[in-house]
Parts: sequence; structure tokens; C-alpha cells
Amino acid sequence: MQIQATKQTVLVVDDTPENITLLNSILRSHYKVKAALDGEKALDIAQSESPPDIILLDIMMPKMDGYEVCQKLKNNPTTEKIPIIFVTAMSEIEDEKKGLDMGGG
Repeated sequence: MQIQATKQTVLVVDDTPENITLLNSILRSHYKVKAALDGEKALDIAQSESPPDIILLDIMMPKMDGYEVCQKLKNNPTTEKIPIIFVTAMSEIEDEKKGLDMGGG
């Protein structure tokens, strides 16, 4: 009898559907991939009964940017331990420092 390991879940948060499609195609063979096109949906998924194991989070999004999403996740006891990796085109040292200071990577 072979035991099938459960795939870990990655939440991809990006307002550009093409970026979600690309990351999904890269990750889906090894992970269960969930996606959100905005920060509010990301928060809903992260606070659900089956939260992600890790979040890939875009910074530049309308309404609620990735920094705000990160801050809300890190300030919530049920989501504060979920690792966050920022996925962004932003390349300034200040942007990177801000993300790291907020608890992202």
C-alpha cells in the first residue's frame, strides 16, 4: 500500500492574470495552487478553514497593495505565521527593506 503525501498549498496573489497563470504552471506539479486577483480575496483565502502553507504576494495591486495585505496577515493571530514571499518588479532597496520589515521575504 502506497501512502500519497498531501501537497502543500501555495497562494499566489497578483492582479495580473498572466502572472498567476505562469506561476500556476510552474508550481502545480508539486503544490496545490490557490489564486487571488486582489488583496481582499487573498485575506479571505488565508483565513479560510484550509489556509495556504505559503503566500507569493505581488506588491503593486489596486485598492489594497501587497504591503497592506502583508500587514493585515501579520497582525492576525490565525495568519501571522504563514510565510510570505513578495513577487514584484519593484527593485529599489527601500522597497525590499519595507517588505522585510513587515515580515515578508
